[in-house]
Amino acid sequence: MNTITSVADTPSHHSPSKATSPGKFRQNLSLTSLVLFGLAYMVPLAVFTTYGLVTQMTRGHLPTAYLLTLAAMLLTAYSYGRMVQAHPYSGSVYSYTRKAFGTYFGFIAGWTLLLDYIFLPLLSYLLIGIYMSEYFPAIPAAVWVVGSIALVTFLNLVGIESITRVNLILVVVQLVFIVVFVALSIHNLGEQSEPISLLKPFYHEGFSVPLVMTGAAVLCLSFLGFDAVSTMAEETPNPRRQIPIAIMVVSLIGGLLFLVVSYFAQMVYPEWSTFADPDSASLDVMRRVGGALLGNVFTATYVAGCFASAMVSQASVSRVLFAMGRDGALPRVFGRLVSKKRVPATAIMLVSMVSLIALFITLDTVANMISFGALFAFSAVNLAVIKHYLVNQKLCGARNYLLYGGVPALGFLSTIWLWTSLSSMSFMIGLVWMGLGFICLLGVTRVFRLKLPELQMAE
Repeated sequence: MNTITSVADTPSHHSPSKATSPGKFRQNLSLTSLVLFGLAYMVPLAVFTTYGLVTQMTRGHLPTAYLLTLAAMLLTAYSYGRMVQAHPYSGSVYSYTRKAFGTYFGFIAGWTLLLDYIFLPLLSYLLIGIYMSEYFPAIPAAVWVVGSIALVTFLNLVGIESITRVNLILVVVQLVFIVVFVALSIHNLGEQSEPISLLKPFYHEGFSVPLVMTGAAVLCLSFLGFDAVSTMAEETPNPRRQIPIAIMVVSLIGGLLFLVVSYFAQMVYPEWSTFADPDSASLDVMRRVGGALLGNVFTATYVAGCFASAMVSQASVSRVLFAMGRDGALPRVFGRLVSKKRVPATAIMLVSMVSLIALFITLDTVANMISFGALFAFSAVNLAVIKHYLVNQKLCGARNYLLYGGVPALGFLSTIWLWTSLSSMSFMIGLVWMGLGFICLLGVTRVFRLKLPELQMAE
């Protein structure tokens, strides 16, 4: 079990006052639960979250963009696993960068991480509103958004065990739908009289490396499930072993599912420029493959997947807010666990209120905001591995240089490459958010005259 005490970085009468013990999570998540948590967060049907947007962006080369993203994410998933082994605590990127580079950079990294963590539940609610209003046009999208937020918040307050049970059902339903979709797509392609090029989804006329890279950068938001698994470290027995395994399994399974689904979607609907509405372009694909019936089943299954993602993403970001509140980087009210279920209720309620922005924002804007925060966080974790193992721990030898230097360096370069491929809007929003974080840091530290408190986690 973890013993938690809050102390200052250095003894000083300027340091903030010590807080009482914020409490400990219940350690009851198995490896299976972690994998389900990550897959639910990623949403096996997440291909269709930005399907129309990225397909048009890449001129019909969505599978190629997914290949590039998957390669970068597997390298980064490896780095997450190494940092979990070093620091198996809640907080994810915030905890890792804080330990590796100090409290100030840790705060900025954690703040930037919040950009994608806070807005990922919002993305799920936005998609629920889009698809349900498409299916029930008489009911405003706002009704579906508010209702979903209320139900997800209730389930998070009840406790993580209830989320795990619901996740199992919703993930299985999505996997069954994917099998049906692939089977119907193969049948549809078999009935075509014209010759079929199996490589066309990956490369055809109009291919552009910069456009594919831009699309690959946006697709990073689909892979946030493995990152979310790391936030459950304090609720998992033997996290140093189970969390790294779960991270790699979730990344690989999710990436392969995205690749297969995007490939067949591109095969059966190659006319990427004819979508009536890019936000709901997946319905055009479903109706071509299986008619109105498959379109209706898809809507129900996809909305269920979005609901599952909203549940786990709200749970995940509340743990990051908890870690920052427990450290004193945010108001300490966020760093308290309440009720017998030991849940960070204040953080959960804050995320639900922020999610109401889904009533006013566009899908394109949210996708760009999330991708900026995700890629910054991924880059920071790759660097943290090098700093912790090779600089702080002073590990030497060819094997260590490869495992803790070469692989993380490749992960860093790949995420930076994707990061620089984002749109100008992504950078505008992301840099404004980072600027706000820097202002908050100045306020918390009184322009660096005070040090942020350091949380000591002893086994």
